[in-house]
Amino acid sequence: MNKRERFEAFLHNQPVDYVPSGIFHHYMPSQEWLAGTKEPRSFEKLVAGQLVTKRRTDPDICKIMNDVLMIMPIDVSMVKEPKDLKDVIPPAMDSLYVSRTLELTERVLKFYEDEDIPSFVTSFAPIFSLRHRLEDNDPDHRDVMGELFAADPQAAYDGMKTVAERTMEIHQKLFDEFPLDGIYFSVNNQNSVLSDELYREIAAPIEKEMIADINKHGITFMHICGTRGQTNNLKLFTDYDFAAVNWAVYSENISLKEGKELFGGKPVMGGFAQTGLIYAGTEEAIKAEVKRILDETGQLGVMIGADCTVPMDIDEKRFVWVREAAQEYAAAHR
Repeated sequence: MNKRERFEAFLHNQPVDYVPSGIFHHYMPSQEWLAGTKEPRSFEKLVAGQLVTKRRTDPDICKIMNDVLMIMPIDVSMVKEPKDLKDVIPPAMDSLYVSRTLELTERVLKFYEDEDIPSFVTSFAPIFSLRHRLEDNDPDHRDVMGELFAADPQAAYDGMKTVAERTMEIHQKLFDEFPLDGIYFSVNNQNSVLSDELYREIAAPIEKEMIADINKHGITFMHICGTRGQTNNLKLFTDYDFAAVNWAVYSENISLKEGKELFGGKPVMGGFAQTGLIYAGTEEAIKAEVKRILDETGQLGVMIGADCTVPMDIDEKRFVWVREAAQEYAAAHR
Protein backbone atom coordinates (compact mmCIF):
# COMPACT_ATOMS: atom_id res chain seq x y z
CA MET A 1 0.00 0.00 0.00
CA ASN A 2 1.10 3.56 -0.54
CA LYS A 3 0.36 6.28 2.01
CA ARG A 4 -2.94 7.29 0.48
CA GLU A 5 -4.20 3.74 0.13
CA ARG A 6 -3.25 3.02 3.74
CA PHE A 7 -4.99 6.16 5.00
CA GLU A 8 -8.12 5.48 2.95
CA ALA A 9 -8.26 1.98 4.42
CA PHE A 10 -7.88 3.50 7.91
CA LEU A 11 -10.81 5.84 7.22
CA HIS A 12 -13.03 2.95 6.22
CA ASN A 13 -12.02 0.52 8.99
CA GLN A 14 -10.47 -1.75 6.37
CA PRO A 15 -7.33 -3.90 6.57
CA VAL A 16 -3.97 -2.16 6.16
CA ASP A 17 -0.49 -3.49 5.43
CA TYR A 18 0.49 -1.83 8.70
CA VAL A 19 -1.16 0.66 11.06
CA PRO A 20 -0.14 4.23 10.16
CA SER A 21 0.88 6.85 12.70
CA GLY A 22 0.57 10.58 13.24
CA ILE A 23 2.67 12.09 16.02
CA PHE A 24 3.22 15.84 15.90
CA HIS A 25 5.18 18.51 17.73
CA HIS A 26 5.34 22.27 17.70
CA TYR A 27 8.35 24.01 16.20
CA MET A 28 8.04 27.28 18.08
CA PRO A 29 7.57 28.01 21.80
CA SER A 30 4.22 29.36 22.98
CA GLN A 31 5.71 32.84 23.39
CA GLU A 32 5.92 33.00 19.59
CA TRP A 33 2.43 31.71 18.75
CA LEU A 34 1.36 35.23 17.75
CA ALA A 35 4.57 35.99 15.87
CA GLY A 36 3.53 34.84 12.40
CA THR A 37 2.63 38.32 11.21
CA LYS A 38 5.34 40.11 13.16
CA GLU A 39 8.56 38.10 13.01
CA PRO A 40 9.69 36.77 9.62
CA ARG A 41 12.36 34.72 11.40
CA SER A 42 9.74 32.81 13.36
CA PHE A 43 7.70 32.13 10.24
CA GLU A 44 10.73 30.88 8.32
CA LYS A 45 11.81 28.67 11.20
CA LEU A 46 8.35 27.10 11.27
CA VAL A 47 8.48 26.34 7.56
CA ALA A 48 12.03 24.99 7.64
CA GLY A 49 11.35 22.74 10.63
CA GLN A 50 8.63 20.89 8.76
CA LEU A 51 11.02 20.03 5.94
CA VAL A 52 13.47 18.60 8.48
CA THR A 53 10.70 16.45 9.97
CA LYS A 54 9.68 15.22 6.52
CA ARG A 55 13.22 14.15 5.72
CA ARG A 56 13.86 12.52 9.09
CA THR A 57 10.58 10.65 9.54
CA ASP A 58 8.86 10.14 6.15
CA PRO A 59 5.44 10.60 7.81
CA ASP A 60 2.27 8.72 6.91
CA ILE A 61 0.27 11.95 6.67
CA CYS A 62 1.17 15.60 6.20
CA LYS A 63 -0.33 17.73 8.96
CA ILE A 64 0.74 21.32 8.45
CA MET A 65 1.70 22.83 11.79
CA ASN A 66 0.78 26.52 12.02
CA ASP A 67 2.40 27.40 15.36
CA VAL A 68 3.02 31.09 14.77
CA LEU A 69 -0.44 31.49 13.19
CA MET A 70 -2.46 29.14 15.39
CA ILE A 71 -3.94 31.92 17.55
CA MET A 72 -6.03 34.01 15.19
CA PRO A 73 -5.26 37.70 15.93
CA ILE A 74 -8.84 38.62 16.74
CA ASP A 75 -9.35 42.21 17.87
CA VAL A 76 -10.98 41.97 21.31
CA SER A 77 -9.86 45.37 22.55
CA MET A 78 -13.48 46.57 22.69
CA VAL A 79 -14.48 43.87 25.18
CA LYS A 80 -14.94 45.71 28.48
CA GLU A 81 -18.01 43.80 29.58
CA PRO A 82 -19.79 40.63 28.42
CA LYS A 83 -22.16 42.29 25.93
CA ASP A 84 -19.13 43.52 23.96
CA LEU A 85 -18.27 39.98 22.90
CA LYS A 86 -20.59 40.36 19.93
CA ASP A 87 -18.30 43.05 18.50
CA VAL A 88 -15.01 41.13 18.22
CA ILE A 89 -13.27 41.55 14.87
CA PRO A 90 -11.35 38.73 13.13
CA PRO A 91 -8.57 39.54 10.65
CA ALA A 92 -9.69 40.55 7.18
CA MET A 93 -9.32 38.22 4.22
CA ASP A 94 -6.70 40.59 2.75
CA SER A 95 -4.71 40.65 6.00
CA LEU A 96 -1.15 39.45 6.46
CA TYR A 97 -2.49 36.71 8.73
CA VAL A 98 -4.46 35.14 5.89
CA SER A 99 -1.72 35.60 3.30
CA ARG A 100 0.81 33.99 5.64
CA THR A 101 -1.59 31.08 6.22
CA LEU A 102 -1.80 30.55 2.48
CA GLU A 103 1.97 30.88 2.08
CA LEU A 104 2.66 28.39 4.87
CA THR A 105 0.31 25.87 3.28
CA GLU A 106 1.81 26.27 -0.17
CA ARG A 107 5.39 25.95 1.01
CA VAL A 108 4.88 22.90 3.22
CA LEU A 109 2.81 21.10 0.58
CA LYS A 110 5.65 21.71 -1.88
CA PHE A 111 7.89 19.53 0.29
CA TYR A 112 5.59 16.63 -0.57
CA GLU A 113 4.94 17.43 -4.23
CA ASP A 114 6.62 14.23 -5.43
CA GLU A 115 4.45 11.87 -3.37
CA ASP A 116 0.76 11.17 -2.92
CA ILE A 117 0.28 11.81 0.78
CA PRO A 118 -2.91 12.71 2.67
CA SER A 119 -2.55 16.38 3.61
CA PHE A 120 -4.29 18.46 6.26
CA VAL A 121 -4.21 22.05 7.44
CA THR A 122 -4.50 22.59 11.19
CA SER A 123 -7.40 24.80 12.26
CA PHE A 124 -9.15 25.68 15.50
CA ALA A 125 -12.68 26.24 16.71
CA PRO A 126 -13.35 29.87 17.75
CA ILE A 127 -13.21 29.07 21.46
CA PHE A 128 -9.44 28.46 21.24
CA SER A 129 -8.32 31.82 19.86
CA LEU A 130 -10.95 33.78 21.78
CA ARG A 131 -9.82 32.29 25.07
CA HIS A 132 -6.21 33.30 24.40
CA ARG A 133 -7.05 36.74 23.09
CA LEU A 134 -9.43 37.57 25.95
CA GLU A 135 -6.80 36.55 28.47
CA ASP A 136 -4.28 38.80 26.71
CA ASN A 137 -6.81 41.64 26.77
CA ASP A 138 -7.56 41.32 30.48
CA PRO A 139 -5.57 43.87 32.55
CA ASP A 140 -4.49 41.12 34.94
CA HIS A 141 -4.15 38.47 32.20
CA ARG A 142 -6.79 36.27 33.81
CA ASP A 143 -8.52 33.44 31.99
CA VAL A 144 -11.82 35.33 31.76
CA MET A 145 -13.56 33.69 28.82
CA GLY A 146 -15.69 31.32 30.89
CA GLU A 147 -17.17 34.02 33.09
CA LEU A 148 -17.72 36.40 30.17
CA PHE A 149 -19.50 33.75 28.10
CA ALA A 150 -21.68 32.67 31.04
CA ALA A 151 -22.68 36.27 31.72
CA ASP A 152 -23.96 36.91 28.17
CA PRO A 153 -24.34 33.70 26.14
CA GLN A 154 -25.97 35.45 23.19
CA ALA A 155 -23.11 37.94 22.82
CA ALA A 156 -20.64 35.07 23.16
CA TYR A 157 -22.47 33.11 20.46
CA ASP A 158 -22.49 36.14 18.18
CA GLY A 159 -18.76 36.69 18.65
CA MET A 160 -17.91 33.04 18.04
CA LYS A 161 -20.13 33.06 14.97
CA THR A 162 -18.23 36.03 13.54
CA VAL A 163 -14.90 34.26 14.08
CA ALA A 164 -16.29 31.00 12.64
CA GLU A 165 -17.50 32.70 9.49
CA ARG A 166 -14.07 34.19 8.83
CA THR A 167 -12.41 30.84 9.58
CA MET A 168 -14.72 29.14 7.07
CA GLU A 169 -13.78 31.75 4.48
CA ILE A 170 -10.12 30.92 5.07
CA HIS A 171 -10.88 27.20 4.76
CA GLN A 172 -12.65 27.87 1.46
CA LYS A 173 -9.62 29.77 0.16
CA LEU A 174 -7.30 26.94 1.21
CA PHE A 175 -9.42 24.29 -0.48
CA ASP A 176 -9.72 26.43 -3.62
CA GLU A 177 -5.98 26.95 -3.94
CA PHE A 178 -4.39 23.72 -2.68
CA PRO A 179 -4.87 19.94 -3.03
CA LEU A 180 -5.85 19.33 0.58
CA ASP A 181 -7.62 16.24 1.87
CA GLY A 182 -9.17 18.07 4.76
CA ILE A 183 -8.79 20.00 7.98
CA TYR A 184 -7.30 18.76 11.24
CA PHE A 185 -9.88 20.58 13.35
CA SER A 186 -9.21 21.23 17.04
CA VAL A 187 -12.07 21.57 19.51
CA ASN A 188 -12.10 21.61 23.30
CA ASN A 189 -13.97 22.46 26.46
CA GLN A 190 -10.90 22.07 28.62
CA ASN A 191 -11.53 21.61 32.32
CA SER A 192 -15.19 22.57 31.69
CA VAL A 193 -14.39 26.23 31.04
CA LEU A 194 -18.04 26.31 29.96
CA SER A 195 -20.71 24.19 31.58
CA ASP A 196 -21.79 21.26 29.42
CA GLU A 197 -25.17 22.92 28.97
CA LEU A 198 -23.68 26.21 27.84
CA TYR A 199 -21.22 24.46 25.52
CA ARG A 200 -24.03 22.56 23.84
CA GLU A 201 -26.06 25.77 23.56
CA ILE A 202 -23.52 28.18 22.09
CA ALA A 203 -20.32 26.40 21.02
CA ALA A 204 -21.45 23.05 19.62
CA PRO A 205 -23.84 24.46 16.98
CA ILE A 206 -21.08 26.67 15.58
CA GLU A 207 -18.51 23.86 15.57
CA LYS A 208 -20.96 21.51 13.85
CA GLU A 209 -21.61 24.15 11.20
CA MET A 210 -17.86 24.53 10.64
CA ILE A 211 -17.43 20.77 10.31
CA ALA A 212 -20.32 20.56 7.85
CA ASP A 213 -18.62 23.28 5.82
CA ILE A 214 -15.28 21.45 5.87
CA ASN A 215 -17.01 18.26 4.78
CA LYS A 216 -18.26 19.96 1.62
CA HIS A 217 -14.65 20.17 0.46
CA GLY A 218 -12.79 17.35 2.21
CA ILE A 219 -12.79 15.53 5.51
CA THR A 220 -12.65 16.58 9.14
CA PHE A 221 -9.99 14.90 11.26
CA MET A 222 -11.09 16.08 14.70
CA HIS A 223 -8.72 16.66 17.61
CA ILE A 224 -10.32 17.02 21.05
CA CYS A 225 -7.52 18.91 22.75
CA GLY A 226 -6.61 17.68 26.21
CA THR A 227 -3.13 19.13 26.28
CA ARG A 228 -1.08 18.92 29.48
CA GLY A 229 -3.68 16.89 31.36
CA GLN A 230 -6.66 19.17 30.73
CA THR A 231 -9.86 17.18 30.51
CA ASN A 232 -12.93 17.28 28.27
CA ASN A 233 -16.29 15.59 28.44
CA LEU A 234 -15.96 13.50 25.30
CA LYS A 235 -19.72 12.96 25.20
CA LEU A 236 -20.05 16.58 24.08
CA PHE A 237 -18.57 15.56 20.72
CA THR A 238 -20.08 12.15 19.95
CA ASP A 239 -22.59 13.54 17.45
CA TYR A 240 -20.04 15.63 15.52
CA ASP A 241 -19.74 14.59 11.86
CA PHE A 242 -15.99 13.90 11.70
CA ALA A 243 -14.19 11.24 9.64
CA ALA A 244 -11.61 10.37 12.32
CA VAL A 245 -10.88 11.54 15.86
CA ASN A 246 -8.00 11.98 18.28
CA TRP A 247 -8.36 12.71 21.99
CA ALA A 248 -6.11 12.63 25.05
CA VAL A 249 -6.21 8.98 26.11
CA TYR A 250 -4.26 9.68 29.29
CA SER A 251 -5.92 12.98 30.22
CA GLU A 252 -9.39 11.54 29.75
CA ASN A 253 -8.52 8.03 30.98
CA ILE A 254 -10.38 6.60 27.98
CA SER A 255 -8.40 4.11 25.91
CA LEU A 256 -8.42 3.92 22.12
CA LYS A 257 -10.62 0.83 22.29
CA GLU A 258 -13.08 2.51 24.69
CA GLY A 259 -13.12 5.70 22.63
CA LYS A 260 -13.71 3.85 19.40
CA GLU A 261 -16.80 2.34 21.00
CA LEU A 262 -17.88 5.73 22.40
CA PHE A 263 -17.61 7.32 18.95
CA GLY A 264 -19.63 4.63 17.24
CA GLY A 265 -16.75 2.71 15.69
CA LYS A 266 -15.29 5.67 13.81
CA PRO A 267 -11.53 5.64 13.06
CA VAL A 268 -9.37 6.78 15.98
CA MET A 269 -5.82 8.01 16.52
CA GLY A 270 -3.74 8.08 19.69
CA GLY A 271 -2.32 5.77 22.32
CA PHE A 272 0.72 7.59 23.73
CA ALA A 273 0.80 10.26 26.42
CA GLN A 274 2.04 13.70 25.43
CA THR A 275 5.30 13.20 27.35
CA GLY A 276 6.80 10.27 29.23
CA LEU A 277 7.41 7.12 27.23
CA ILE A 278 7.27 8.59 23.73
CA TYR A 279 9.72 11.31 24.79
CA ALA A 280 12.15 9.42 27.01
CA GLY A 281 11.53 5.70 26.55
CA THR A 282 13.94 3.26 24.97
CA GLU A 283 13.38 1.90 21.48
CA GLU A 284 12.42 -1.43 23.02
CA ALA A 285 9.90 0.16 25.40
CA ILE A 286 8.29 2.33 22.71
CA LYS A 287 7.93 -0.59 20.33
CA ALA A 288 6.47 -2.73 23.10
CA GLU A 289 3.88 -0.05 23.83
CA VAL A 290 2.84 0.18 20.16
CA LYS A 291 2.31 -3.57 20.13
CA ARG A 292 0.35 -3.44 23.39
CA ILE A 293 -1.92 -0.75 21.92
CA LEU A 294 -2.52 -2.85 18.82
CA ASP A 295 -3.16 -5.96 20.90
CA GLU A 296 -5.87 -4.03 22.72
CA THR A 297 -7.37 -2.07 19.83
CA GLY A 298 -6.69 -4.13 16.71
CA GLN A 299 -5.47 -2.87 13.37
CA LEU A 300 -8.71 -1.66 11.76
CA GLY A 301 -9.53 2.04 11.84
CA VAL A 302 -6.58 2.82 14.10
CA MET A 303 -3.64 5.21 13.84
CA ILE A 304 -0.92 5.45 16.47
CA GLY A 305 -0.60 8.96 17.86
CA ALA A 306 -0.32 10.93 21.08
CA ASP A 307 -2.65 12.83 23.40
CA CYS A 308 -1.52 16.12 21.86
CA THR A 309 1.70 17.60 20.51
CA VAL A 310 4.79 15.97 22.02
CA PRO A 311 7.68 18.15 23.28
CA MET A 312 9.42 20.34 20.72
CA ASP A 313 12.86 18.91 21.39
CA ILE A 314 11.90 15.27 20.95
CA ASP A 315 14.28 13.08 18.99
CA GLU A 316 12.25 12.37 15.87
CA LYS A 317 13.77 8.92 15.42
CA ARG A 318 11.13 7.91 17.98
CA PHE A 319 8.46 8.47 15.31
CA VAL A 320 10.35 6.01 13.10
CA TRP A 321 10.41 3.45 15.93
CA VAL A 322 6.63 3.72 16.17
CA ARG A 323 6.22 2.97 12.47
CA GLU A 324 8.73 0.12 12.62
CA ALA A 325 6.82 -1.40 15.53
CA ALA A 326 3.56 -1.23 13.58
CA GLN A 327 5.25 -2.91 10.63
CA GLU A 328 6.70 -5.62 12.86
CA TYR A 329 3.30 -6.20 14.46
CA ALA A 330 1.58 -6.48 11.08
CA ALA A 331 4.17 -8.98 9.84
CA ALA A 332 3.62 -11.13 12.93
CA HIS A 333 -0.18 -11.08 12.62
CA ARG A 334 -0.75 -11.86 8.97
